[in-house]
Amino acid sequence: MKPLKILYICTHNRCRSILSEAITNHLGNGRIVAKSAGSQPSGEVHPLSTFYLEEQGIATDALESQSWDEFEDFGADLVITVCDSAAGESCPLWFGKSLKMHWGLTDPSKLTGSEEDKADAFRSTIKEIAQRVQQLLKLDLENISPNQLQNALKELGAQ
Repeated sequence: MKPLKILYICTHNRCRSILSEAITNHLGNGRIVAKSAGSQPSGEVHPLSTFYLEEQGIATDALESQSWDEFEDFGADLVITVCDSAAGESCPLWFGKSLKMHWGLTDPSKLTGSEEDKADAFRSTIKEIAQRVQQLLKLDLENISPNQLQNALKELGAQ
């Protein structure tokens, strides 16, 4: 059984795409394999991303901020942009074989305010990602066609 391969893209690959990768791999149980990358990676994972993932019992040791150029051989079935700026960028040609979708997520790392406000923002984003992944896992991923997958993803809030 071949897992569904997802590459999450966010411009700086330090928060939303990192959260998406970790949560997807945590919940995916081998049915989905996720990676994340950025067009202009910051080179570091936002420290609150790892803090709130670990708070939820999600492994963070393999997470790193990296360029989408490193994933040409990953063979993503699906490329999901999670920030609006990445959704508007010209993607590498090798993305051409992948189904492309956009799951806009609010960036919790941009929130200013109290520590409680920041915690709420991260927890809310983590919950939203987890809900989408859980819905994705309800699909017959092993037998779904690209068109059926695209339609199902649109129903889950993808564009």
